[in-house]
Amino acid sequence: MLAYGLFLLSGLALGALYSLGGIGLVLLNRATGVLNFAYGAIGAVGAMIAWQVLNWGGPEPLAWAASIGAGLLLSLAFGRLLAPGLAHREPVVKAVATLGFAIALLGLMNLIWSITPRSLSLTVDKQSVAVLGVRITGTRLLAIGAGIAITALTGVLLARTRMGLMMRALADNREVASVLGVPIRKVETTAWSVSGALAGFTGLLFGDLVRLDPTVLTFLVIPIIATTVIGRLTSIPVTFAAGIAIGIIESMLALYSPLTPFRVAAPFVVAIAALMWMQRGRYLTFAGED
Repeated sequence: MLAYGLFLLSGLALGALYSLGGIGLVLLNRATGVLNFAYGAIGAVGAMIAWQVLNWGGPEPLAWAASIGAGLLLSLAFGRLLAPGLAHREPVVKAVATLGFAIALLGLMNLIWSITPRSLSLTVDKQSVAVLGVRITGTRLLAIGAGIAITALTGVLLARTRMGLMMRALADNREVASVLGVPIRKVETTAWSVSGALAGFTGLLFGDLVRLDPTVLTFLVIPIIATTVIGRLTSIPVTFAAGIAIGIIESMLALYSPLTPFRVAAPFVVAIAALMWMQRGRYLTFAGED
């Protein structure tokens, strides 16, 4: 039972980070219409810079600030320099542009930090508490707590604040929002900045929990995008629940040796199952027409 509890809590922590990434993507998409495939790469750059700061003997708070700041600046740079030229292009064109940005960042990381084994050990990871009779590290506890808190705060931002109202107006119709006086540049700058800061934060925690490797961290965007697909790029609560579900399933599959190789498929299986469930009414309608 202890093993089940350990893997369950690990899955909750991993899922909370997937949820945080998904929330960052949903927030950005609702304000700009961009599905940012570079989210994982931005987080990876933040994590690698944090590692470099620690490797040089810098204080850990500076490493945290460097990771979050790097994520914010990289995201903002793309949002201010490249995204405006894509504002009136199709969503797929915007997505491909962010994919190109991700590949460029990955190449830059591999150039600066040669592919050698590294590890990132945060001070918070050396602390632990007992939960359900199982010791859980501070990093996992932080991931779960941050996931819940940021989900709640983002929901309040979008539903109860003027900035959230402007983001929703911009997502509905960019031209009408401009006519109504919505400061498009300000709203988009805010969205890119917040999304980037979340990328830097989640990248740092992923680097500690999963593996400090630019390629691995870059492609963590895949399960993150799966959470947004289930949330249809609009729902914060559904995105959070999807991330938790994917994280738990991935973690629990490690307990069963025959299924362990299929852990990487968990995000796709969960996404497909969720989409089929959400479309069940439409299928029944088609069946009735036949």
